[in-house]
Amino acid sequence: MCGIAGQFVLRGGEADAGLVETMVEQLRHRGPDGRGIYLSGPIGLGHRRLAITDPSSEGRQPMADEEGSFWITFDGEIYNHPELREDLRALGHRFTTAADAEVVLHAYEEWGQDCLHRFNGVWAFAIWDGRRRELFCARDRLGVKPFYYTLTGGSFLFASEIKALLAHPVVGRRPNDRMLAAFLAWGVADHTGETMYDGVYQLPPAHRIVITEEGAGEPERYWDLVVNPDHGGGDDDTVARELKGLLADAVRLRLRGSAPVGTCLSGGIDSSTIATLVNDLLPQEGLRQKTFSVCFDDPRFDESGYIDTVVAATGAVSRRTTPDTEGLWEDIGRLLYVQDEPFASLSIYAQYCVMRLASSEVKAVLDGQGADEQLGGYIAYQMPYIRGLLRQGRVFVTLQEAAGGARYHRSFFLWAIRQSLVRSERRGFLLGDVPEVLRYAGSLDEVLAREITATNLPLLLHWGDRNSMAFSIEIRVPFLDHRLVEYIAALPLDQKIRGGV
Repeated sequence: MCGIAGQFVLRGGEADAGLVETMVEQLRHRGPDGRGIYLSGPIGLGHRRLAITDPSSEGRQPMADEEGSFWITFDGEIYNHPELREDLRALGHRFTTAADAEVVLHAYEEWGQDCLHRFNGVWAFAIWDGRRRELFCARDRLGVKPFYYTLTGGSFLFASEIKALLAHPVVGRRPNDRMLAAFLAWGVADHTGETMYDGVYQLPPAHRIVITEEGAGEPERYWDLVVNPDHGGGDDDTVARELKGLLADAVRLRLRGSAPVGTCLSGGIDSSTIATLVNDLLPQEGLRQKTFSVCFDDPRFDESGYIDTVVAATGAVSRRTTPDTEGLWEDIGRLLYVQDEPFASLSIYAQYCVMRLASSEVKAVLDGQGADEQLGGYIAYQMPYIRGLLRQGRVFVTLQEAAGGARYHRSFFLWAIRQSLVRSERRGFLLGDVPEVLRYAGSLDEVLAREITATNLPLLLHWGDRNSMAFSIEIRVPFLDHRLVEYIAALPLDQKIRGGV
């Protein structure tokens, strides 16, 4: 993972070398292994490098093709780049590095914008197409990697983090009142292309955008996710076998590379599954994986017992940290700076501490993010599931699910009702236009699609990217391999929730 930034001066003019340099410097934490800048007429591309795929100097960026017609600044990792490299070689392309950025560059040269459909990975990049005199920018399907931009002073500016855009003297000087109101009223962020800063936008997940000297086009979606609304029809044993196979292959791909890789282990089902699969896939006999966990002094929140079980079963080297209030007060200033935008939960600090712990031993970590939104793991998803069953006229199944939910989650639902009343009262104190964001409205398939692409997962990925990159660590999320995401989305809903579980 790296940091990218750049400027495209529209309708003539020269890129501002000083501005691009300052923007890149704001991203030093994302790439401590090197920096690079390319300037040519209206275009300025900048890069901070975290060397993982190709640690040699040949992998530095911005990177050009053999003729110098195309230049790329790239943040992310293409996990299937070895296979794509061979495909492109067979088509006559020549490579001078082992970097996946060079594969992206040649893939664009060969297939144009359709190259995005061939990538298995995470990315945010900008390619200067010198032949067409246009800038092509794209973000990965689920939005694991960030891409922010603004149009100001006759220039299109982009960067991995908002703080780099703020290097321009007029960018981000006013808050986006509408987004702030939505955050205060509903606790959501990253659910649209807007940010908390007026005039600063993010390229949404699974979108691309083309900028010419005449201006920026509209962001265009190149991949979409449809969640199956059906109930029933899946064979449990077959689904379990196929899902495990896809997840294992996703983990295998994310263990590629020469840099040491660790595993974030919370003690929950998702991270424990990944830790177990990593153990089965380690390339060298006798090599022990390293796990990084957060523990708490309060037994109500501590999951050390579950962590101990996984560590005992895998023989992993376990590293643990225990956040406390004193540490929070010491770190809160940098945590706010790192995130760029407000956050509504201090669970973010636990992740920050885990990344700091891991940074002394590895350059990449596997994380279990994304499973709950896909597999209906949050208890709040029970209500839209029951609502959808009623819509379909499945009265008996509805009663079964309602009974199961009441049996296992009665205390949660009582708490949720109280919280809903309190939050409704608090929203009454807000003035002005407060947009309505109803996370759990509709049936389960509608809610899960929205949670994956807008109302929940993008915010968690935002936190994860900033927390990991604050310590120059790459975060890898096997559950968001697009093959697995598409497979889970196609499953009937009772493969995700059944009997209140």
